[in-house]
Amino acid sequence: MTGGPDAVLVMGEALIDLVPSPDDPGTHRAQPGGAPANVAAGLARLGTPSWFAGGLGGDGFARLIEERLVSAGTRLDLCARSELPTALAVADPGPDGTGYHFHLQDTATFRLPERTADVGRFGAVYAGGLAAVVAPAAEAVAATARAAAGHRVLVVDPNVRGDRTLDSGSAVRRLRELCALAGILKVSDEDVTALWPGVSPEDTCERLAAENRLVVLTRGPAGSTAFGRESGRVSVPAVPVEVVNTIGAGDAFMAGTLNWLSDAGAFRDGGAVRLSRERAAEMLTFASRVAASVVARSGTEPSRPGAGLGR
Repeated sequence: MTGGPDAVLVMGEALIDLVPSPDDPGTHRAQPGGAPANVAAGLARLGTPSWFAGGLGGDGFARLIEERLVSAGTRLDLCARSELPTALAVADPGPDGTGYHFHLQDTATFRLPERTADVGRFGAVYAGGLAAVVAPAAEAVAATARAAAGHRVLVVDPNVRGDRTLDSGSAVRRLRELCALAGILKVSDEDVTALWPGVSPEDTCERLAAENRLVVLTRGPAGSTAFGRESGRVSVPAVPVEVVNTIGAGDAFMAGTLNWLSDAGAFRDGGAVRLSRERAAEMLTFASRVAASVVARSGTEPSRPGAGLGR
């Protein structure tokens, strides 16, 4: 197995989203998902070498997930495998976003070992999603994140919603600890409000960025903002697009951000923290266009913007 200074190790869950059919809302179709798996596949499709470290089961859903990741170009050398079934997330789209009902227990999805010995082979290590708080994966994710924070760039997306992960005080504690380790932190306004209530998301992000990290805040159709040591606060609007689908948009934005940083060599020597205002705006614009490529159609597979866009 190889890696490299511009490659990304993605640790977390790959599961199946059961999504209402656009032709018949009373039926559901199986769609490979899970925030970390979406990021890993998105990175590979955009051209950044990615390795996925998750748990794959022995059922047909696991084979569907594997086919999706392999076709994207994601490496699966570090996946754990078992004969247990795959976790399911039943999507419930609504006017304020998509809610989920989860079937997580006794699945292969969260049976993954720590990868502390492997983090040194990569320029960046991504952690987040359900695996950060669901046992037994949570301990492995935390151990790997601690190792990555000491050796490489740790990227964290807590990807938290009230219907997903904040069902206990321990979940809040785990996610805050993970965010505190990050060198690059991507959060939505919902994430920040849930984890640090009572303070505006912008003020919280400025505080987090002052601790020598790059923080990216997304607000859906209201655009995104980067907070950095040298760039200060930089905002760009969302890309205007006719919304067909919102599932996976935040993960596509994350993949776009990391792809831009990888291409810029910003995983090396603290480059992400030292972005200028102009470069931070370029990064956000590129990531926004990648996210728009998902929002504009069904599915969660991003595409690269046309030549010169966001660069």
